[in-house]
Amino acid sequence: MGTINWFKYSSPQTFFPLAGRLIPWFAVLALVLCMWGLYIGFLVAPTDAQQGEAYRIIFIHVPAAWMSMFIYLVMAFWAGIGLVLNTRLSSMMATALAPTGAMFTFLALWTGALWGKPTWGTWWVWDARLTSELILLFLYLGFMALQAAIDDPRRADKAGAVLALTGVVNIPIIYFSVKWWNTLHQGASVSLMAAPTMAKTMLLGMLIMALGFWMYSLAAVLARVRSIILERERHTEWVAEYVGARK
Repeated sequence: MGTINWFKYSSPQTFFPLAGRLIPWFAVLALVLCMWGLYIGFLVAPTDAQQGEAYRIIFIHVPAAWMSMFIYLVMAFWAGIGLVLNTRLSSMMATALAPTGAMFTFLALWTGALWGKPTWGTWWVWDARLTSELILLFLYLGFMALQAAIDDPRRADKAGAVLALTGVVNIPIIYFSVKWWNTLHQGASVSLMAAPTMAKTMLLGMLIMALGFWMYSLAAVLARVRSIILERERHTEWVAEYVGARK
């Protein structure tokens, strides 16, 4: 049995059809997992003794917050690889990740406001956790704006990579803010160092939603990177053949 040469997929031309084959699978998994997670979160999980039914927004809020941080780290990783190794596909992946990361960051902030109003009595407070999450949204938007402002893709990728790598310092601030400062925001919902304090059905629903969000992210990013590949490689022979075959 021959081994798979994974390095060949670092070429945009080779990666393009692979991404096209994977997108439907990730999209279906995302739909199934999100529906399952929402069913558990809104219909199966018990009512919270203190917050009542209002707490159920956490089944969207917490996974979205997780994804906002995780996607940024992945984006910075690919941007760094592209900066150091000068690989085109790595930079394209970073560019494709940014809109999805920004969407989940906005979703985390929006659902947090919906949760905060009945819980704290206000839509927004300049809490360390909330403020650092807002900064994360600005980092995503700044990354996209910076790349869009530079006409040369290679220069845009390098400038975006520097910004993305610099912004990584904000991720531990978001995560540890509730430990470092006396914040209004509650502590971590799930910790790797301690047993979960929530009901098992709550934890299950939250983890399933997080997995569903990740499957969605994979589908969306692969679809977006295919569009980026077509745009940046539009003068190549293989793209001309692909576009011609689609007409």
